[in-house]
Amino acid sequence: MEPGRGRVEAALRALGPVIVFFLVLDALITLALEVLFLPTYVGATVVPVSGVLAGVVNVLLVMGVRTVSHRMVIMTLPIVAWAFGFLISASTGPGGDILLGSNWRTVLLLFCGLVPPLLYIYVRVNANLFSRDRPAPGGGKPRPRTR
Repeated sequence: MEPGRGRVEAALRALGPVIVFFLVLDALITLALEVLFLPTYVGATVVPVSGVLAGVVNVLLVMGVRTVSHRMVIMTLPIVAWAFGFLISASTGPGGDILLGSNWRTVLLLFCGLVPPLLYIYVRVNANLFSRDRPAPGGGKPRPRTR
């Protein structure tokens, strides 16, 4: 073991919740930007680039949380915060105004913002399910794959 490695691991363990907090906060900030830039036009053509970018950014947020923790519950925190912010943006405000309209761009933002990161989480959590050398139940030697 390298000298000082224990201190580095302890520091990373202590910073883990702080990193997760800022990634969750980043999910809410990026949602606000995605909602603001959703009705983007190029000339007379609607170009909902922020809907597509939502999927990429949310996958990157989940990947960032995965560097801190491999637990599925922790990995879903940015997506839960993003979905909560989406629901708040889709509801009416005190003056009756609404940020997200009832149109296809809103549906695109919802699906592009949720489906790619949830698929990433699913694949990461079940990565060992289909591997060649699966661990035996209860530990021990890997059992061979059966047909």
